[in-house]
Amino acid sequence: QARLVESGGGSVQTGGSLTLSCVASGSMYAMAWFRQAPGKEREGVATIDNDGDTRYRDSVKGRFTASEDNANKILYLEMNSLTPDDTAMYYCAVGTSGACITMGRYFAGRFDLEDITPRFASWGQGTQVTVSS
Repeated sequence: QARLVESGGGSVQTGGSLTLSCVASGSMYAMAWFRQAPGKEREGVATIDNDGDTRYRDSVKGRFTASEDNANKILYLEMNSLTPDDTAMYYCAVGTSGACITMGRYFAGRFDLEDITPRFASWGQGTQVTVSS
């Protein structure tokens, strides 16, 4: 299993920006960002496959950008125009083949979280993002 370490979280005001990083020790075949706010279910945020194709949940489209540095095995999540609704613990995860396609179906409302989380075998410890109004 890959080992993942996230960083870059912090506290910002509404409208601010943060860029999260995730360093992976193993393969980066399919990567994703998830988040979980207190008292809420974990949700997928973005996914990127090894061809660089990205998919996002509707609420972050146009504001968040996932990218990867394959040479250094680093996954990024650039977050702009942050709002208090973005406050959560953010996790990166490594998925199996086809995981990004599955995430796309989840973002389209065709799959539930229970359908996609088994496709991601390795998870980081999380980094906290707090957005104040």
